[in-house]
Formats: sequence, structure tokens, C-alpha cells
Amino acid sequence: MTEWGFLTNHLHALYCVALHPGIRIREIADSVGVQERAAHRIVADLVAGGYLTRRRVGSRNFYELHPNQPIRREGLDEVAVGEILDVLLRPEVKHSTTPGAAVGASGTVNGGVS
Repeated sequence: MTEWGFLTNHLHALYCVALHPGIRIREIADSVGVQERAAHRIVADLVAGGYLTRRRVGSRNFYELHPNQPIRREGLDEVAVGEILDVLLRPEVKHSTTPGAAVGASGTVNGGVS
């Protein structure tokens, strides 16, 4: 059985760039789990699609993310890629199985004692 995941390689690459705008292609490839050549294609797709702007500074590339671009999925084109990245990038929030009770990173429920 093949393994699968919820994030596409393109979204994973955007996540990497959102965390580290000066990330190298090799680092994107390692994080996403693809070869460098594939990471180059992914970044080129994202630049061509308007999701990233590439800026050369010395010998390094830096990327600017454009979060207002819609995700590329039929039926979900009203959702901006930034909305998904916001969820992935926000500080860790654990959820309780009790309706209406969020568990904070400290393990407390709704600010109370755990």
C-alpha cells in the first residue's frame, strides 16, 4: 500500500518558504521529500502561478509569498492559500474532546488547571 498525505508538494514548499523566505532549493527538496530537480520545478510552478516572487540577493534567492492567491482546486477557489498557511503556521493549539473546550499549548483547558 502506498503512503499518502493531505498536503501537496506545492503546498509543502509554500509552507517551507513561509517559514524561511531565504530557504535554498536543496532544503525545500529535503523537507518535501523530493529530488532537487523536482523542487526546482515546484518553485518555478509557484513563481509562474503568482504564489511566489523570487528576488536575487547576492548568490541567494529570497522568496516573497503572495497569500491572497486562490488555491488551485475546483470548488475551493474562494479559499486563499494564505488561509491554509495561517492554520499551518499558527502556534500549537491542542483540542479537547470536550465540545467548546480548547486545550492550550501548556495542556490546560480554557486557561484552567489541567
